[in-house]
Amino acid sequence: MKFVCNGMILSDAATIVSKACAVKTITPILECIKIQAKNDGLILKAYDGEISIEKKIVAEVLEEGEVCVNGKTFADFVGKISSFEVVIASDEKGVLIQYGDSESYMQVLSAADFPVFGESATEITEYFETKESDLKNLISKVVFCCATDESRPILKGCLLETVDNKLTATALDGFRMACSYCDVIDGNGSIKIVCPARTLTEISRMLDGDDGLKIYAAKNLLSVEVKDTIINSRLYSGEFVRKENIYPVDFTTEVRIRRAELIDSVERASVLIRGDKNNLVLFDIKNGKIVITANSDMGKVEETVMAELNGKELKIAMNGKYLLDALKALEEEETLLSFNSSVAPFTVENLEDKRCQYLVLPVRTSNSAN
Repeated sequence: MKFVCNGMILSDAATIVSKACAVKTITPILECIKIQAKNDGLILKAYDGEISIEKKIVAEVLEEGEVCVNGKTFADFVGKISSFEVVIASDEKGVLIQYGDSESYMQVLSAADFPVFGESATEITEYFETKESDLKNLISKVVFCCATDESRPILKGCLLETVDNKLTATALDGFRMACSYCDVIDGNGSIKIVCPARTLTEISRMLDGDDGLKIYAAKNLLSVEVKDTIINSRLYSGEFVRKENIYPVDFTTEVRIRRAELIDSVERASVLIRGDKNNLVLFDIKNGKIVITANSDMGKVEETVMAELNGKELKIAMNGKYLLDALKALEEEETLLSFNSSVAPFTVENLEDKRCQYLVLPVRTSNSAN
């Protein structure tokens, strides 16, 4: 294999593809990027057992062939020589990388050992189509609520469903839940899948326009192509938690409050509880205001934020980070907080636009009261 390529183009492609390289594995080939030189370009591909990313770029191919190089190392290295035109040639032991008046050598693995995954994606016929900007916004609204531990693997994913020309997304980690939706502009049936949060994050990184984007999905596989990049991903199997079973139908306390003021107050309160396991913030909702307090070995914060109260007065404790994550994902100037008791989940949402809603589980304390 031998080719000549623009260093910046090669660096950008390697950086994108390396996101699918395994980090901790006993299978070295999964840490690699496979480079295939063919016809008038290159195909770079990585696969870590769950997600594969493939990128096509233009290059002058002098000799066709393919090799596997350590993905992180290769991406880091070509990033340092992106200002050069790069010539890469391979032999049985490695690749010679020439740039300017310099050259470096890197070991390789056989491309024959690279796992086959994603080719079946071309056989998927079920799809839905949304605007790139709508999907990017939807992902940003929910993905941070996906679980990160392995105790319930399916919660590391996001439930995606197409119903009545809407794409709904639900994510939860056992302590909070996010629900949002966007419009579907085309499709060929109802789709219900649980997609890994990591896959959605990588898809989101590729979206920067307002064009239509088709997502192909089957029972165990998702495939999407953005420009010259293809992402194929395994999907989680199992029964996802139904939001209808845990989302409250009505509330006894509703609070209308300016979002920016609440964010500022909770952030100040969070300074003194930084590092605390529960990030505990207490709300005392009464008389048209919320008294926000936080206590730690470092000291105590007590602030008052004006609010419009409809219903019963209430004292409730919560994880300040979970509340802030939800508030920062919303967009309107005013936010609606809805409660039932000091031990029941409460909701956080825009006052008018209800396309995005958050459910947060409170923290039980001796000071909480109905």
